Amino acid sequence: MNHAVQQHIPEGYLQDQAGRLVPIELIDEIDLTRNDLVQEIVIKARELQQAMATFKLNTLGDISAFVDLSAERYSVKMGGKKGNISLLSYDGKYKIQRAISEYIVFDERLQVAKELIDGCIHRWAEGSDNKIKVLVDHAFQVDKEGNISTGRVLGLRRIKIDDSEWSKAMAAIADSIQIAGSKTYVRLYERVGESEQYQPISLDIAAL
Repeated sequence: MNHAVQQHIPEGYLQDQAGRLVPIELIDEIDLTRNDLVQEIVIKARELQQAMATFKLNTLGDISAFVDLSAERYSVKMGGKKGNISLLSYDGKYKIQRAISEYIVFDERLQVAKELIDGCIHRWAEGSDNKIKVLVDHAFQVDKEGNISTGRVLGLRRIKIDDSEWSKAMAAIADSIQIAGSKTYVRLYERVGESEQYQPISLDIAAL
């Protein structure tokens, strides 16, 4: 495995985009000023990034501890880490949500489902079923990374067709689902005036 070696930059030099060492006295003043500005902003951004990561970690820990405390008070044993939690301030002005979202992949049985579906389409008469064929072809298209859209494939299961082979295909899709992992989100909200509506307290720089 190749690892990039960080070149030592001698005092009085800067490295340009081609990797060459350039004496500072030969660099235009505006280029030096631009470089200083970019470096300063990136350093602050890295510090903010780390602070946000720490905030998320601490917040998730605090929420989990509170859930355990609440469960202990009411003598309830909580099963596992799953579950979305909403916490409101006493006056209802602020709301914090912990959302756990699982993401799925399909195993080899998805190909079995595709073969069964193709068999259905081939067997069925022409006409309105052509629309089903277009829908199926769209569902099994892959993106640039070679991945199939889970949403489109699962959407096929909402199509109600009275056909035993189609039912087998839908069962194969269900059996092929594998939980690949989960992501945990923390979302903060503030109530809009005295209404029942809440607006997000954004931690996304682009949304500020």
